[in-house]
Amino acid sequence: MLSGPLLPLLARLALPTVIVMFMVTVLSVAETYFVSALGTEAIAAAAMVVPVILLMTMVSNGGIGGGVSSAIARARGAGRQDEAESLAWHALLLGLGFGALFTGALWAGGPALYRFLGGQGAALEQALRYSNILFGGAMASWALTLLQAALRGTGNVKVPALVIAGSVTAGLAISPALISGWYGLPQLGVAGAGVAQVLTNLVGLAAVVAYMRSGASTLRLRRHALQRAHFGAILGVGLPSSLNAAMTNLALTAVTAAAGRYGIDALAGYGIASRLDALLVPILFGFGTAAVTVVATNLGAGQVARARRAALVNALFVAALLEALGLLMAFWPTLWLGWFTNSPQVLEVGSLYLRIVGPTYGLMAIAMELYFAGQGARRIAWPMAATTVRLAFAVLATVLAAHGAVGLGTAFALVAIGIVCAAAISGWGFWRVSWDSRPGR
Repeated sequence: MLSGPLLPLLARLALPTVIVMFMVTVLSVAETYFVSALGTEAIAAAAMVVPVILLMTMVSNGGIGGGVSSAIARARGAGRQDEAESLAWHALLLGLGFGALFTGALWAGGPALYRFLGGQGAALEQALRYSNILFGGAMASWALTLLQAALRGTGNVKVPALVIAGSVTAGLAISPALISGWYGLPQLGVAGAGVAQVLTNLVGLAAVVAYMRSGASTLRLRRHALQRAHFGAILGVGLPSSLNAAMTNLALTAVTAAAGRYGIDALAGYGIASRLDALLVPILFGFGTAAVTVVATNLGAGQVARARRAALVNALFVAALLEALGLLMAFWPTLWLGWFTNSPQVLEVGSLYLRIVGPTYGLMAIAMELYFAGQGARRIAWPMAATTVRLAFAVLATVLAAHGAVGLGTAFALVAIGIVCAAAISGWGFWRVSWDSRPGR
């Protein structure tokens, strides 16, 4: 952590997470494939719920989870093991609390939200069934996520990776079976994906808790006296980061709403195309969480220059990877879309989105990776400003589309402009803000 080449270190910490997060994405794509066999209304139902799923994922993993990893990495870097273990206990309690909040919010507000996103008739009914089941298990999802973030904060990426890999393997068998009614199981349609996710989260949580209470874990999970300072250490980074994550997701939700204004085919086309964006998450999140750990550990040890180098190396490397993918999909969008539909109307919308937004994937990586680095440094004001600008462009696209002032092409172009601006602001903030917390610096 504190010496040696940075890129190999970042890759070693990131790759297990990238691989298993890619498996999670494969499960998501597989669910989309099996749902697509149920018709356009089922695809549209899944497209409405996906932004809310991503909201919870971003807030728990990239928001509060980032605060957990940052706080524990700093404590470990400074040699304070007992503090790190107390932070893990506080993380578990926060996970249960935030999970309960999500359950209540989605059960109460789901119908209005999905109507806003263009849901109606059978598509709305299926979306609500899926949502109520999935978010009914939010406490298990949140608790599992924050405990995994605690382990990653110590540099232990193996155990979270193995747990996620096991959950995804089970999900690949259970989810399609429940969606399509295989093996004599009831055909639940889109809701089957929700049932499978809740079951796998419960099993995964039990496995992580058992590991962290065993002697094999370098970060033991045991009861500690509640300390406001430890909640503050997590939430001081986690809450602003959650706002940042929520704004990122609201930008996605706004674009979903804009597509919904043009009908079910447009909503389905955008939903399939934006699932490619989900393929970016394993790389963004895997290398991002590695950057949090390396940056925070080095800052805890007083190595500011190495922490900044790690942030820059990480951002440039991930940007190069994702720009290559974005350009490939911009020139050949049917390489992705053709797996899910042969409807000309759906293909037209999906291709339009990938041709316009795909070339900005590298800049999206710059903004996101500097945000993760900012979590480790407890410097997230500039990344939040960047996300605010990106959200503003997405909302502008939605408002103009709702009033019939622009077509989908212009709406997608506004989304791309927002990403460009976000990357520029994040880069500017990185160069301007000092990470040295010593007096006078």
